[in-house]
Amino acid sequence: MKRLILAAMLATGLAGAAQADDALKAAIAGEHRSAANKARDVYRHPYETLSFFGIKPNMTVVELSPGGGWYTEILAPYLRDKGKLIVAGGAMVPENRGAMALKQKFDGAPAVYGKAVPAVFAPPSTYQIAPPNSADMVLTFRNLHNWVGNGDEAFKNTLKEIHKVLKPGGVLGVEEHRLPASMQQDAKASSGYMHEAWVIKTVEGAGFKLAGKSEVNANPKDTADHEKGVWTLPPVLANKDKDREKYLAIGESDRMTLKFVKQ
Repeated sequence: MKRLILAAMLATGLAGAAQADDALKAAIAGEHRSAANKARDVYRHPYETLSFFGIKPNMTVVELSPGGGWYTEILAPYLRDKGKLIVAGGAMVPENRGAMALKQKFDGAPAVYGKAVPAVFAPPSTYQIAPPNSADMVLTFRNLHNWVGNGDEAFKNTLKEIHKVLKPGGVLGVEEHRLPASMQQDAKASSGYMHEAWVIKTVEGAGFKLAGKSEVNANPKDTADHEKGVWTLPPVLANKDKDREKYLAIGESDRMTLKFVKQ
């Protein structure tokens, strides 16, 4: 009898995992996503990245500094029915163009984004993210270099504020442009690139433990020594037509993908 019960539990667990997997694939393939954003999947590997972080459709997930909402397009429909997505960025005021662009996206597709919850995350001054110990997962994609620009103490404080909102054992998923260990990182990470070892040490110093590293977003063609930093590469192409084909051939940046858990 015990074997039958265990077998049934295993089968139920496998079926649930398969359904979650299908739901993630469906969100990535969704017609609501723009063709331009889908074209970047080859560089950003959303399925592999989110699977590595261990996301589940019944989680409460915070996305920090979503920018134009590239990942929000995937997270919102995936978490809509069983989970909760908190989108934490700048205040929705006309002066904040990124936040207003995201609001336009939300207003234009309520069926996709209608259940997402907006929150204010504006380091180093405002952290109205979520109640303490309420989130299963916090995700941030290519944002750490911006927070470091506020200064070392402000960056550490930002990490502590993130730590507060996670449940014990909750996951912090980080993707960031990676600077080779042989190259110097300035205090404000002005190139957009950061040392992986420094990121790990600093995040762990804020009460997290590294749970895993993935090379899914690695790009060995990226030397990280470009004239205008990471923004030289696509999608920004800061040099415009100068050496355009060269940078298109490199592709998007080499990135670390790190999974931390709250201690």
